[in-house]
Amino acid sequence: MILFPAIDIRNGKCVRLTQGDYKQERIYSDSPIDVARQWESAGAAYIHVVDLDGAKTGNRLNLSTIKEIVQSVQVPVQVGGGIRSIKSIEDYQSIGVSRVIMGTAAIEDKVFLREAVSTFGGMIAVSIDARKGMVATNGWTKTSDVAAVDLLKELDDLGVRTIIYTDIFKDGMSAGPNLQELSLINDTTKQNIIASGGISSLEDIKQLREMDIYGGIVGKALYDGTLSLSAILKGDNNAR
Repeated sequence: MILFPAIDIRNGKCVRLTQGDYKQERIYSDSPIDVARQWESAGAAYIHVVDLDGAKTGNRLNLSTIKEIVQSVQVPVQVGGGIRSIKSIEDYQSIGVSRVIMGTAAIEDKVFLREAVSTFGGMIAVSIDARKGMVATNGWTKTSDVAAVDLLKELDDLGVRTIIYTDIFKDGMSAGPNLQELSLINDTTKQNIIASGGISSLEDIKQLREMDIYGGIVGKALYDGTLSLSAILKGDNNAR
């Protein structure tokens, strides 16, 4: 299982939100670039970046910062937040981003999603962010009437290969991932599932590995020191 340390960017800074609430923000660093270098030094094989301003507004307000991150590390970088046009994907591709994550657009504009998958293939991933099994959009500020499992089946038909699944109620709460929901999602599709939200212990990681989950995004637990990325990757029992 690939562990993806998360770098959430808002106003050019590395932050964490609680349950996606923009009013519950904690700034961890003024330099997301330095944080990316830190995670690479700790052994990260892949870095997960979210443009929170982009997720909320649809504009890629942190593009220059993300470019600096990509140029500052040797490991691949996946990016989500505000990707709602072919031009935005092309821009990320041009600066060396390995994978882009579509969220709101994947739900609201299937024509765009189909074109993106047809054009960029495996570079396209889709984020399914859910509250009580229902998909949320627009930086988690709106909850749709689309069930996560139904969306997953549509994405299968469209040829999407990678899904990032987030249980919003678990995000930033350090209470463990929603294993029941993740198991359902993983059993429903052959796509690569990346779990996000609530991963905060070695036991969480162990359970996800046993479920044969493709990847796990870790955020708050790393920033708060609950988990040590380097220790986890070395298999150290003192990783928490």
